[in-house]
Amino acid sequence: MGVIMPFAAMVMVKCFGVGLTTLSKAAMTKGMSHFVFVVYSDAIATLILLPSAFLLTRTNRPPLTFSILCKFFLLSLIGITVMQNFAFTGINYSSPTLASAMSNLIPAFTFLLAVIFRMEKLDMRSSRSVVKIIGTLVSISGALIVTLYKGSPIVSYQIQPSLLATESNWVLGGLFIAIASLSVAIWNTSQAAILKGYPSEATIVAFYCLFGTVQCAAVTLIAEWNNPSAWKLGFDIELISVIYSAVFGSVVTFSVQIWCIHEKGPVFVAMFKPLSIAIAALLGVIFLGDTLYVGSVIGAIVIVVGFYGVIWAQSEEEYKEIYGVDAIPSSSDKTPLLQNQGVARGLFWRNATAKN
Repeated sequence: MGVIMPFAAMVMVKCFGVGLTTLSKAAMTKGMSHFVFVVYSDAIATLILLPSAFLLTRTNRPPLTFSILCKFFLLSLIGITVMQNFAFTGINYSSPTLASAMSNLIPAFTFLLAVIFRMEKLDMRSSRSVVKIIGTLVSISGALIVTLYKGSPIVSYQIQPSLLATESNWVLGGLFIAIASLSVAIWNTSQAAILKGYPSEATIVAFYCLFGTVQCAAVTLIAEWNNPSAWKLGFDIELISVIYSAVFGSVVTFSVQIWCIHEKGPVFVAMFKPLSIAIAALLGVIFLGDTLYVGSVIGAIVIVVGFYGVIWAQSEEEYKEIYGVDAIPSSSDKTPLLQNQGVARGLFWRNATAKN
């Protein structure tokens, strides 16, 4: 059971994440504003998470200061207001399959940020550094393939024509999703720093959702100022997708991933991310009538290869930290930047697109 439960839990989380992108795509195809979708889903998540956080951390919660609240506000700006709106805009222009593939860029972007801000020391004599560099370049190459090259269609199974988008701007959608993935990487780096000074994940996420709701509401008021009817929530796929996003895409996913990270570690959680691509492709073809193209398959495979390269190098660093020896020869220092990727990527799909 010790092995089966975390495995089954992560498969379930991946299904929840892809279910979110599929439902949101269906709701937006029927006319729901993605700006409104983000506001409503975050608002419901806040109503669930905020009271829960105060109850769970009432005895050991560090004091909330103005400085800490400002950090939470900035974290929400990066991880919800920017990331969610760009992610769902990208999904609206493209498909859940593309979104699932592109989200695997997060480790590569995190590594690039670590290098840029000198949080990771590059050592070309280190096998880990070399693998991370190659993995990053491979992931970015795969993203370019899946975005710029479609190729021949492989399979299309349309059962609900009303859910099909009239015109999909694949390249623009890929660009939006890439920016959303970069936002997650920035969020990942920022929240790791905040956690050092305020070690209460439940409180951080609760205020993260609260401030994100307020910020996104302000953005939506501007974006939909001439369309008041956009705020109306239909009692159909729109309501279902919003509730699903808040409950399964946020509360359940975050809780399960925290448990899996505690039981098996962040690398175990990260290893399941590519599973989302296969699930998204299957659900997209069946429920949305999406067409699966050769370019999407080739690009996704290339991204996954790069993804596993970066994750493998990170696992070697964790091995060194735990056991005090190198699993492979290296002279580079350990950086903790990728440790919380599982939660970050999982939040990508609630806050679209995992939370991994």
